[in-house]
Amino acid sequence: MEKASLKKDQQIKFALSERASCLTDAGFDNYRFEHNALPEIDFVEIDTSTKFLGRQLKVPLIISSLTGGGSKSEKINRSLAGLANDYGVGFAVGSQTCALRDSSLEQSFKIRPYAPDTLILANIGAAELNYGFTVDECRKAVDMIDADGLILHLNPLHEVFQRSNTTNFSDLLRNIEKVCDKLDAPVIVKEVGCGISASVAKKLADAGVYAVEVAGAGSISWSAIEKEASRDVVLHAAADSFRDWGNPTTECIESVAKSIKKNVKIIASGGVNTGVKMAKSIALGADLCGNASAFLQKIMESRAECENFMEIITMELKTAMFCTGCRNLEELKKAKLIEKGRQEC
Repeated sequence: MEKASLKKDQQIKFALSERASCLTDAGFDNYRFEHNALPEIDFVEIDTSTKFLGRQLKVPLIISSLTGGGSKSEKINRSLAGLANDYGVGFAVGSQTCALRDSSLEQSFKIRPYAPDTLILANIGAAELNYGFTVDECRKAVDMIDADGLILHLNPLHEVFQRSNTTNFSDLLRNIEKVCDKLDAPVIVKEVGCGISASVAKKLADAGVYAVEVAGAGSISWSAIEKEASRDVVLHAAADSFRDWGNPTTECIESVAKSIKKNVKIIASGGVNTGVKMAKSIALGADLCGNASAFLQKIMESRAECENFMEIITMELKTAMFCTGCRNLEELKKAKLIEKGRQEC
């Protein structure tokens, strides 16, 4: 599996490049909070904590699915898992498909010893359920890392451009429903950067998923990453047409929140790289936020840079809550957001 390991390392390299950015804006600038000049709360008493899958989080944040299986991945995963544990946020590993096929790659995913107290999520590609993977493989992925839940990721655009031969998405919803029904661990379904629409989210909710991670357009473009990695002339040219493909993150959060059952959680990701954007995501209907690219960039610099980033986004989130008069996240869900172009004072 040396080839798979090299590909993972290559993806990390390209993900850090400006050429990997999606050309669609996540949409957060289209909203602003109504400022509360008289919040009548004490800043030091603001509570940003929440509970997810039985784990108490100090901040409503998951370090989203990144990587695994490559020579660089093990160090990255361990460092970020330790950070997640120290700061009380969740951590999701990258696709474990390679490790399920080659046990020698499992070690790069085993991060529970570095994050004994916080939320950890396993991850495999949903399309693998159409290529021989069953509930057994899903269970192995969870057990491999002692995870609290399983992410099944949807990535049709990415599958096309990485030429992975896993582009059969026929009747995939039925297989997702089987996993939700038979797997002991809760199932989360996410996109990888093109967004989940309201209609898809409703189907997933009906199938029994615990949560939907919208992963909207506005951050990394996987078609751009695969373009950088490919020497295929056709793929290289076609990938450019899809750098602006996808549903903007804010559009996904708002529409999904209006369409699915109250008991299905929503994770906002896709350009959610500041505490203010986290606050807007919660106000739009999300329960939790996720970010991958910013943490990847920071950890490649140093652990200290990641710590600074965590401190900054937490400060931003608390300040947004203070200036909207919100003591906790439940109150933040009801904070007034004004769409761009509307004047309400």
